[in-house]
Amino acid sequence: MSYIHFTEEQKLQASEVDLVEFLRHQGEKLIRSGPEYRLASDHSVTVRGNGWYDHATGQGGGPISFVQQFYNLSYPEAVTCLLGGEQGVVYTPAPKQEKVSRKEFALPAASREMRRMYAYLLKHRFLNRDVVTAFVRAGLIYESCERFNGKEYHNAVFVGKDENGVARHAHKRSLNSLGRTFRINVEGSDPRCSFHYTGTSNRLYVFEAPIDLLSFLTRYPRGWQEHSFVALCGTSEHAMLWMLERNPNLRTVCLCLDHDAAGIEASGRLTEILHERGYDNVGMLQSEYKDWNEDLKARRGLPAQEAEEHPQLIAAPEVCGRIGVYMRECAVPDRLGRELADALRGYEMNTRAEHPESAMDCIELASALALYAYGRELRQLGEPCSGEELVEELRGRILPHQNRSNLKNRTAELVERAQCVLTKASTPGIRSEVEKRELAESWLELALSCAKASVKYEADILKQQQKQEQAVTMKMEVM
Repeated sequence: MSYIHFTEEQKLQASEVDLVEFLRHQGEKLIRSGPEYRLASDHSVTVRGNGWYDHATGQGGGPISFVQQFYNLSYPEAVTCLLGGEQGVVYTPAPKQEKVSRKEFALPAASREMRRMYAYLLKHRFLNRDVVTAFVRAGLIYESCERFNGKEYHNAVFVGKDENGVARHAHKRSLNSLGRTFRINVEGSDPRCSFHYTGTSNRLYVFEAPIDLLSFLTRYPRGWQEHSFVALCGTSEHAMLWMLERNPNLRTVCLCLDHDAAGIEASGRLTEILHERGYDNVGMLQSEYKDWNEDLKARRGLPAQEAEEHPQLIAAPEVCGRIGVYMRECAVPDRLGRELADALRGYEMNTRAEHPESAMDCIELASALALYAYGRELRQLGEPCSGEELVEELRGRILPHQNRSNLKNRTAELVERAQCVLTKASTPGIRSEVEKRELAESWLELALSCAKASVKYEADILKQQQKQEQAVTMKMEVM
């Protein structure tokens, strides 16, 4: 996109756009989460007013950075989009946020009976009565009754208690089987103490929501009381880590998050967090459909929401396959450095000229050359690998939660990484085994960085196609 001059007033207007309104206008589905909204397509991202925060990466900012990051637009494109672009839309500015002190936690008022709650959980969510009753008797589930504007509202409340049995967290969910779903964490809740159960074994099962947890127990009821379970009420790690800290005997963790892109990314991120803390026995259990409650629906022959594979995991095998072909056909040892520099230069030029297909051809060639060099270093270490094994190792290292940044921001990083590894490879002298392994790993990291760029590009196209298909489906359903 050519240079566009924006006035300071236009920049200010773009930076103050209400992200909630903007995203709804873009057709994004949002989930209310207290005073914030979560993206249905990525539960780790929350928006409020003109601010956003990605709990998975620890990044955040305003509308301009959001549009750059999640819509892969340059700064001029992002500002133009927020100013309405060709559509001429005028987005309202976000209301100014006043700082308020955190409200003291208190459980919602309980209803005199639990008839509505049992009806909803058993008849509409298909949960096992004995499982629900076990949590009710433990004081972890009840039906609330609150009055607002003269009307009574009944919700299921899922309680989280601390190590002393004191309620510190509550997650409310509406009992509506039709219409708009309401779910929210009660203000003042301690995120570490969300809905959980502590057993006696060394195994902890981790879920996104309380109903997911209860659905899993309904599906696999045998001896469930022996194990420990926690619902994150989102995808943050706080409750999981709190459970592990309070129960040192828990050494095996089974991540049972939603079978969709957001759940897959969160599982990858949580796995890394667990490994960093010394938990090596970490597994991932996926529902057959989108989540464990959808599995219960399907078992009863009811329509169930299909699982969603992550677009990057769909794209990775094909991209890595092409890299393998390049590696077999194009790698020439004595010209490797020059060809690698030429490939990265071609990527940079085509990216700047907005020729993405040509840019991806160049970056895949660069990945193949780096992967070839990695294989060469392994052979010198006495650890030869076939081309198929090298490609499989590359594919296995492409993790969606580590591959989220904007493609347009990667060029300088890729060039710098390539220069570093080429300098290291051309340094004269005899290398120790440690230095040889470091060089081999540097080549693999370069191959991986290049491959991830192409995978991200292909995945973004798939994601856009999925959104278009969903829009068409929704339109047909309305008609």
